[in-house]
Amino acid sequence: MKMLLVAEYRDGKLLANINELLGFAAEMSADIAVFLVGTNDLLPKFQGQLYLADVGKHLEYNPDSHKALLLQVVEKELPDFIVFSHSSYGWDLAPRLAFALGVSQISEVVAVAEGCFVIPACNAKLRRQVKSLSLRTVLTLQVGAFSAIDNPDTLPTVLPIDTDEVPHAHFQGYEAAAQGGVDLTKAGIIVSAGRGIGKPENVAIISALAKALGGEYGASRPVVDAQWVEHNRQVGTTGQSVAPKLYVACGISGAIQHLAGMKKSEFVVAVNTDRDAPISEIADVLVVADLKQFIPALTEKIRSL
Repeated sequence: MKMLLVAEYRDGKLLANINELLGFAAEMSADIAVFLVGTNDLLPKFQGQLYLADVGKHLEYNPDSHKALLLQVVEKELPDFIVFSHSSYGWDLAPRLAFALGVSQISEVVAVAEGCFVIPACNAKLRRQVKSLSLRTVLTLQVGAFSAIDNPDTLPTVLPIDTDEVPHAHFQGYEAAAQGGVDLTKAGIIVSAGRGIGKPENVAIISALAKALGGEYGASRPVVDAQWVEHNRQVGTTGQSVAPKLYVACGISGAIQHLAGMKKSEFVVAVNTDRDAPISEIADVLVVADLKQFIPALTEKIRSL
């Protein structure tokens, strides 16, 4: 099995998500090559061939030229799988490449089971297994779903690649998102609300515990989508990535998108009525209880200390 992994270069930096792609390839026991539009001084470290295009000419993202470059590499390598991160780069370029190749695309892969790729369904409430029917397949991997491989002291063999493709779109740069509200990335303690809190009035229970602990409260995407909590408190791949000393997950099942945003927490406490919820697999302490009873009792106890 051969894989072509697509690395990303953004805002003058090589993104670390290439290490998760390398981890996925290792899990699949695949031979690899890597594609990057970047610079010679910032290269992913692995043993193999790296097809490198000059970011000065092709810019950090240009869909037409990047697709043309990838098509050249696919013709040379004939990979079974072309693998992107499920990022803004992958969201846009993967379907363009799949269409140009006339092959299947499977998006947001979170696991591999029984020879199939596992992807979320029904807003990540369920998972389903899918298998490609084409000889070659384009994949995007959910950030945080696969273990990253730490860079070894090995540099790849660099093969320059170029194209004279005339682009129809031009990269202008990046616009920083407006900052507002709380910055959870600086919080040492975070108490987060999930769908399991039941109703918007119960956000106050979560907020009260966070205040008693001297921390901030956050939320999972379903709570934010329901407009129970403002977006600047969302934790996950489409919210903030946090690394507190203590993370308390209240009524959060543990969708991979949320786990990816809080996986760097030093100590995780999960409160859930379902002892088999995915959050239980990464929690240091799992409290199987009704949070509407447990959280107020815990808050009162902390206040009395």
